[in-house]
Amino acid sequence: MADAAPQDAATTPTAAPPKPIVEFWLYFRENHGAVAGLAVFVVICFLALFAEYIAPHSPTHQYRQFFLVPPFWEDGGTTTYLLGTDAVGRDILSRLIYGARYSLIIGIIVVTISLTLGIALGLFAAFSRGVVDILVMRMMDIMLALPSLLLAVVIVAILGPGLFNAMLAISIVYLPHLVRLTRAAAISELSKDYVTASRVSGAGRVRLMVITVLPNCMAPLIVQATLSFSSAILDAAALGFLGMGAQPPTPEWGTMLAEAREFVLRAWWVVTFPGLAILITVLALNLLGDGLRDALDPKLKRM
Repeated sequence: MADAAPQDAATTPTAAPPKPIVEFWLYFRENHGAVAGLAVFVVICFLALFAEYIAPHSPTHQYRQFFLVPPFWEDGGTTTYLLGTDAVGRDILSRLIYGARYSLIIGIIVVTISLTLGIALGLFAAFSRGVVDILVMRMMDIMLALPSLLLAVVIVAILGPGLFNAMLAISIVYLPHLVRLTRAAAISELSKDYVTASRVSGAGRVRLMVITVLPNCMAPLIVQATLSFSSAILDAAALGFLGMGAQPPTPEWGTMLAEAREFVLRAWWVVTFPGLAILITVLALNLLGDGLRDALDPKLKRM
């Protein structure tokens, strides 16, 4: 009977470790700024997806009897146009809501193009090494030596102004960061035992790249993609402000700022609200990226 208690204690099952998604959320929610950023980003996604039902007016319709109407709390404002109208009588609130859709489209396309090409070139350089690796990385170094916005302006000037060309230019500008990050992560994984075991078992180069190594490199790439998402929105707005991105009457936030430049002193709202939309969106995505970094980096985990 004396031996029963130790035997029962030894056979008591231990608690199962939390699932990866549960563990990720436990770490992520500790960063309150990241949770707030996620909440704001969800709201922006909701506005973008249901803009037709949420926006009170058409983003391009001109109410010619209501030029530069101030917000409803200002003298002369009306609740029909909650945030006022612009110089040609378009509802600013509706244009901001539809602008969220363009911002999400810009971020998704830029991140998809740059992430796909960056992963492909980074893995190719890491597995090839030698002359190929040197050529790829020196090309990326040359691109990094140029100011990012200036390089984007040059590419758009060659391709021609337009939203798609602006997104393509921004994707090329962000390519070196993702190539270098993928290459560094892949090289660190190539020296590990599981890669050697895969090679011994007869795995080919493509299988090693895509199935064996790439999944273990995704944590830093996800963080970088989130930060690139916010930077893409900001750079697209900058190109739109310079007249090289989305063209009027597209309700893109940077284009709205460009159209409102001459009314800064007369009508503060036509400049302030698009600027705030860009600020809030970029800040939310940056906070979200910081939270993802903290949750995905094993060095920062305390459990």
